[in-house]
Amino acid sequence: MSDENRGVVYLGPNHVEVQRIDDPRMETPDGRKIDHGVILKVVSTNICGSDQHMVRGRTTAPSGLVLGHEITGEVIETGSDVEMVRKGDLVSVPFNVACGRCRCCREQHTGVCLTVNASRAGGAYGYVDMGGWIGGQARYVMVPYADFNLLRFPDKAQALERIRDLTMLTDILPTGFHGAINAKVGVGSTVYIAGAGPVGMAAAASARILGAAVVMIGDFNPERLAHAKAVGFEPINLQNHDRLGDLIEQVIGTPEVDSFIDAVGFEAKGYDGKEQPAVILNQAMEVTRPAGAIGIPGLYVTEDPGAHEAAAQKGNLTLRLGQGWAKSQSFHTGQTPVLRYNRQLMQAILHGRLPIADIVNATVISLEDAPRGYHDFDNGAPRKFVLDPHGMLKNAA
Repeated sequence: MSDENRGVVYLGPNHVEVQRIDDPRMETPDGRKIDHGVILKVVSTNICGSDQHMVRGRTTAPSGLVLGHEITGEVIETGSDVEMVRKGDLVSVPFNVACGRCRCCREQHTGVCLTVNASRAGGAYGYVDMGGWIGGQARYVMVPYADFNLLRFPDKAQALERIRDLTMLTDILPTGFHGAINAKVGVGSTVYIAGAGPVGMAAAASARILGAAVVMIGDFNPERLAHAKAVGFEPINLQNHDRLGDLIEQVIGTPEVDSFIDAVGFEAKGYDGKEQPAVILNQAMEVTRPAGAIGIPGLYVTEDPGAHEAAAQKGNLTLRLGQGWAKSQSFHTGQTPVLRYNRQLMQAILHGRLPIADIVNATVISLEDAPRGYHDFDNGAPRKFVLDPHGMLKNAA
C-alpha cells in the first residue's frame, strides 16, 4: 500500500484517536488465511449511532478496537477464490459479515450468520462481541466472503457523483428500511418514529417511499426536529408533555398509529430526562393500534455496564408486554440483513427517488477529524458524519 494505514481507535469511554494501524491481511480474526476476501481502499466510512454507544462506554468494547462498520471502497486486491469482483470496482460493504453458506445466510438472515463469530450468531466490522473483524474507519480494510457480501456499483463515475447517498447503503438506509418493513408500512399508513437521529430519518425516508400517508418523528432535540420538518416530516416535540398519544392525536386526529418504529434503542430517556431503557418499547405498545406493527431497528444490548438499573446492566428491561399481547401487535427486532435490501435501495438512489444524503444531512469530514465528529454527534448535531480517508469526496454532490 502506498501510504500508511490509519484508523479510528477506541481507547476507553469518550476517548477515540486516529492512529497508525496494521495493514489489512487476508485472514480471519483468529489468524487463519483466507482466499475469499478483498482489500479495499476506503472511499467513505460513516460514524454510526451504534459506534457512539461503544464510545460512551455503554458496552464491553475493549480498548484498542478499530471502529467502523459502514464502509464503501475501491477494490485494490483480491483473493484467489474471488470470482465476481475485480480490482478497481467501487463497492458497498454491508455491515453484516456473512458467509453466504450457512442456513441463516441462505435464508437471507445475514445479520445472524452462523459462521463468522465463534461466540454468537452474527458478525460485524469494528464492533464489540461481533467476531473480532477489524473496523473500516480507516484507509484500508479487508472484507471476507467478498463475492457474497459486496454490492458492486454498475457505473463507477456515476457512483462517485452520488457517493454521499450511496455511502448510506452500508447500514443506515437498509436499517431504516428494515424498520419500516417490519412495522408493515404501506400505502396510506400512519407512522410514528421514535428518534430523529440518522436512523430515524432513514426510517422516515423509507416510510415515505413505501407510501405512508403521515410520517411523524418524535425527539427532545429541537435542532433535529427542525431538520425533520425541513425535509418534509411531522416533528413531535417530546418536551411538550409525556402523553405521546395526545401529541400524535394533535397531528392525525387519533392517538394511535398503524406503524411504530423504534430508532432509539437502549439509551432511551423519558420525559424527566432520565434514562428509561424500556420507555420507547412501552410507548410503542401504547400508541400502536390493535393488530398494528412495531419495528425495532434501535439497538438493544446483552450487557450495558453503564446502565443505572442493575437489571438493565444485563439487558433485562421492564416491559408491559401484556399490553402488546392484548392488542395482537407484532414486534420485530434484531440486526438488519443489509443484503436483503441494498440493491433495490441503490436503484432508488441512482434513479433520483431517494435523496437520503439530504434527508440525514450527510456531512463530509476528514478521517483525522473523526474525534470531533464523534463529539459533535454525541452532543446531538443533526448530521450524519461521513469520513473521507483519502480526500476523494471533496467534489461529491
